[in-house]
Amino acid sequence: MLAPLPVSSVLMQEFTTINLPVSSAFTASRKCCLHISYTEAENQTAFSEFLLLGLSEDTELQPLLFELFLTMYLVTVLGNLFIVLAVSSDPHLHNPMYFFLANLSFVDICFITTTVPKMLVNIQTQSKVISYIGCLTQVYFFMIFVGLDNFLLSLMAYDQFVAICHPLHYTVIMNPQLCGFLVLMSWVIVFWVSLLHILLITRLNFCIDTEIPHFFCELAQVIKLACSDTLINNIFLYMATALLGVFPLSGILFSYSQIGSSSMKMSSAGAKYKAFSTCGSHLSVVSLFYGTALEVCLSPTVIHASQRSSIASVMYTVVTPMLNPFIYSLRNKDVKGALGRLLCRAPSCP
Repeated sequence: MLAPLPVSSVLMQEFTTINLPVSSAFTASRKCCLHISYTEAENQTAFSEFLLLGLSEDTELQPLLFELFLTMYLVTVLGNLFIVLAVSSDPHLHNPMYFFLANLSFVDICFITTTVPKMLVNIQTQSKVISYIGCLTQVYFFMIFVGLDNFLLSLMAYDQFVAICHPLHYTVIMNPQLCGFLVLMSWVIVFWVSLLHILLITRLNFCIDTEIPHFFCELAQVIKLACSDTLINNIFLYMATALLGVFPLSGILFSYSQIGSSSMKMSSAGAKYKAFSTCGSHLSVVSLFYGTALEVCLSPTVIHASQRSSIASVMYTVVTPMLNPFIYSLRNKDVKGALGRLLCRAPSCP
């Protein structure tokens, strides 16, 4: 069986049969190849939008999803806003624990605002489109606020570790300067890590098929759509995950291991109960946030697992920020008292 001739040889034979010079054949062959290469490059770069497939393509479910997510968004924003106002306006809550809680509430407002409003707009307009710039902007701010959530939860665990294991030195260790410095450094780290992610994404070429099986632009999903080499992006993604996720989680686990060890050494049952009740709210938030986030990270990369991953993403991007104000206020007399005093400042309050 004869081997197929190269494209250039076929073109030369065709042009020879119509009495064209050999040089013309080479020129035509070169133009043909250049045209093919240009077309491929145009297909990879000539796009300006992504398609967010959302949680469901069922048109009958869209009104229900819109009402559900709009309600959760409003509850999240109002609940966390009340926490921020209560902590900032009540002198009794001006201590490290509530300082970190107010920062967490502010970050949660920004966190949910990064993803849900665009989803609501897409449902209302019956469009799945998000622009290239809009997608990169969403990835950037999502990385910032999810990283800050990790760091703040770790700082809150460290605060409780110092309060329970080193109560006599608590005010010296957790001074306002240190607390402010830790929060500031968290912002600086996530800012630069997120910016590097965006700079690495801008060097990628994307094909025409730019459908994201999610309700927001998730970094890993965007990288999967690239046609060019993503080795550097994946390496940096693993490094960023270790810095922004594994490192804070390790700090939380270390803090609670020390708290548990110190609590077991307490002779008084009342002291043990107080120690565990103090950590109960934070442990609930940590379990919900990291449990669902790990479900997303560890879910198999197959098509039928995308819906399960999206549902888990809803849990840690929408449900957890919504529940945080209730978890921290319902089990905390100081926060409930501050919220009551804040609401009683209204003119209608007797």
